[in-house]
This record gives sequence, C-alpha cells and structure tokens, in this order.
Amino acid sequence: MEKISKALSDVNRLKILQYMQKNQGKVECTKACNLLDLSQPSISHHIKRLVEAELINQHKIGRNYHYSLNHEVWDNYMLRLKQL
Repeated sequence: MEKISKALSDVNRLKILQYMQKNQGKVECTKACNLLDLSQPSISHHIKRLVEAELINQHKIGRNYHYSLNHEVWDNYMLRLKQL
C-alpha cells in the first residue's frame, strides 16, 4: 500500500497513468516522452517508480520498452482503500 501510495503522489506519474487509461492501458516509452514536458531521464525515473510499485508492467519489444497497466494490483489497491 505504501509503495503504491508514494508512486501515486507525483502529478507526472498520475498523468502517465491517466494517459495509459485512455490508451487501452498501454504506452510506449517514446509516447510518454511526448506526453509530458520532461526529459527522457525524468520520464524513465517516473516509469521506474510505477514499475517498482507494480502498477505497470514492463515489456521489451526489440529495442523499445512498452508498458501496460497492472489491473490486478490496481484493483487490489482500490479495494484496500475502500476498506480503510
């Protein structure tokens, strides 16, 4: 719970998740860079935090990384919040 809450505490990470939600739960790293007015290393940092919190899954396809929402972790997190 704590790791997920910390990951969600940054507005840029929320923007990445919102974009993914609108885009069938997926995003490519290059698309994330275009989404936010941040450098590629900053985007990588934010995505790394979301991966560490298990909110998104990372898939390497060729030389590029693709990310998808981890619906199971998200649903469990929301359920736990409701139980508070």
